[in-house]
Parts: sequence; C-alpha cells; structure tokens
Amino acid sequence: MIAVIDYGMGNLRSVEKAFLKVGYDVRVTSRPEDVQKADGVVLPGVGAFRDCMKELSDLGMTDAVVKAIIEGKPYLGICLGLQVLFSESEEFGRCRGLDIFRGRVVRFELEDRALKIPQMGWNQVSLKRQCPLFRDIPDNSYFYFVHSFYVAPDDEAVVAGTTEYGVPFTSAVWKDNIYAVQFHPEKSQALGLRLLKNFGDIVAQVKK
Repeated sequence: MIAVIDYGMGNLRSVEKAFLKVGYDVRVTSRPEDVQKADGVVLPGVGAFRDCMKELSDLGMTDAVVKAIIEGKPYLGICLGLQVLFSESEEFGRCRGLDIFRGRVVRFELEDRALKIPQMGWNQVSLKRQCPLFRDIPDNSYFYFVHSFYVAPDDEAVVAGTTEYGVPFTSAVWKDNIYAVQFHPEKSQALGLRLLKNFGDIVAQVKK
C-alpha cells in the first residue's frame, strides 16, 4: 500500500485517482500509523511552507515521514513535498524544514518582467542523470508547474532534473529511496501518469 499524506493541503484526490489509473492502490491518510504500515509514502502539496510544516507537526506526521525515509521506504514528494525535504524556507520569514537535504527554498527573483510569479503552466525538465522515476520519459519533457519558490540544494549530487524559468532551478531530486519533483505529475497528463507508475513500480520492487 502507498500512503498519500493528507495534511489539509494538496491535490489529494487527483493524486489518488492518478495512482489508481496506473494500477496502484493508495490510501489517503492523516494517521501516522498508516505511514508506518505503508510500503511507500507520497507527500503532495500546494500552499505555504510554514503552514505545511505546522500541519505535519500537529498530526504527528513529521516523525512518521522522517522515520519512513530512514527505514528506506520509497518517498515521493510533489511540489511542497519536495520543498519540505530541505533545511529551511525563506517564505514569509525563515522556517525550518525536515532537513533531509541541506539547502534552502528561495523565491524567484526574475529580471524578465514578462515572466509571471508564480510560474503556472507547462515547462521542460532537463534530466541530469538516469533516475528510476523518469524511466521511459524523454529528456526535456514537459510537465505542469505551479509555484513561486524553488529549492536550492547545497549538494548538487542530489539534483536529478532542472528547469529554466528566468533562472535555472532544481525541479527534481533523487537520493537512494527519496524522489521528489517541483511539478505536478497528477496534472501532467500521460507523462505524469508514467512517472507515478514508475514510482509505484519502485515501491513494488522494494516490497519484494
């Protein structure tokens, strides 16, 4: 079973339906014990970093997520689910994240006034290395983005994909059992479904 964490912020039903469409059972949950029992964990999200961290803490999910990652369960972060993996965010003042990866979440500072913030729409992902999450997905494929902030990792080795929006930024990370993307695969049509199926396959393989 794949646990999709419900902390009151995110496209939960869209993510759930997308996984069901590619043949994987998921359970939308706000219970830490379900995360403990799950074979894989998905943390989707939209909204503010600080609110996300507060809701996770209030639900007892912070420790559950970190424990699942340490235990080697496949983790997929989507949008905010990517950002909270990092040390801190500058959104509405400094706020600590899960600190799984060293680095910060920073706001777009764009010189090109034609580019709007938030970035909202389709953009390309340039793959930096072979990552199981992007199996059978061509380099420079388009995915759907909605965000005003992006991650700036201290360690470039975790970067799996980058995107250009006035500046180059990290749009996918991968290390060991941790996979996370800035875009929304559940809104990215066929290739988004392919990515979610790839994650489901990773979970199934680890379960064996």
